[in-house]
Amino acid sequence: MEASSVFASFDKDADGKVSASELRCGMAATLGEDVSEEEAAAILAAADADGDGLLSQEEFSRLAAGAQEQDDAAKQRCLMEAFGICALSSSTEHTATTMITPASLRRTLSRLGSHQLGVEECRAMISRFDL
Repeated sequence: MEASSVFASFDKDADGKVSASELRCGMAATLGEDVSEEEAAAILAAADADGDGLLSQEEFSRLAAGAQEQDDAAKQRCLMEAFGICALSSSTEHTATTMITPASLRRTLSRLGSHQLGVEECRAMISRFDL
């Protein structure tokens, strides 16, 4: 869904701004998240750059982009916890990068109750998704 149409779906009174109550209703309708009035007001206040108590389309877009970044970071943390036994390796630029090794994939799948895969099968799985 395009950002402007998402904004329009939240802006129920079509005044070009999203209030705390519109934000609350929009989050419930589109995300299935029931937030309190206080939480909606706090979210709005954090994103309200001009201090008018409402979100413009630009402020709303920044809020949505920030939420996506947080969501991506949360997904990465979950993966890191799931593969807590990941290996660290150094790239050519001498910065540490994290990667899932065939052995750590095999151990994690075993913990999740998956049938026992060999290291070569895990290596094949990784190479299929390693871009």
